[in-house]
Amino acid sequence: MFNKNIKLVIAVALVAYAVYLFTENYIGNGIMLILLSLIFVFLYFKNEFILLAFLKLRKQDFDGAKKWLAKIKNPESALVKKQQGYYNYLHGIMVSQTNMNDAEKYFKKAIALGLSMDHDLAMAKLNLAGIAFSKRRKQEAQKLLSEATKLDKQGMLTDQIKMMKQNMKRAQMPNQHYGAGGSLRAQKRRS
Repeated sequence: MFNKNIKLVIAVALVAYAVYLFTENYIGNGIMLILLSLIFVFLYFKNEFILLAFLKLRKQDFDGAKKWLAKIKNPESALVKKQQGYYNYLHGIMVSQTNMNDAEKYFKKAIALGLSMDHDLAMAKLNLAGIAFSKRRKQEAQKLLSEATKLDKQGMLTDQIKMMKQNMKRAQMPNQHYGAGGSLRAQKRRS
């Protein structure tokens, strides 16, 4: 795993060598090196391991995604701030299957660091709302759910948001007992 600054140094060195090749009339080689340097600039802003982890998650291969994310040893030095957000977002998605406390920590850190896409931010807030609701923090869950609804401008999470709202309404309804329920005193009066 390269440090993020090494990628920029390599890109600058390639551009400098390309300029040298232009002065020596090797135009084709210079153009090729400039295109090659653009790859390193792209990988500075979009980390290759995070991209590969997203591809594995798209195929529902959580173990493969975890393996790619494990290759990032020190996220603070290797990733830009937004990439650190996505690093924590991906960890939150994978950990949410097994450990909600860790998932909550990862999602909160991802939101604090920032995610560049609104639907990713909406998904993180929706997951946090589900975690808060399961921990019986209904007001926080409703706040996060309304924020997720505002962020979901393209309607990608509409079904999940509706399901979450239905679950929250269902949990707020009182339990009704039919038949000879009630208190012991009421049952004694009936007999």
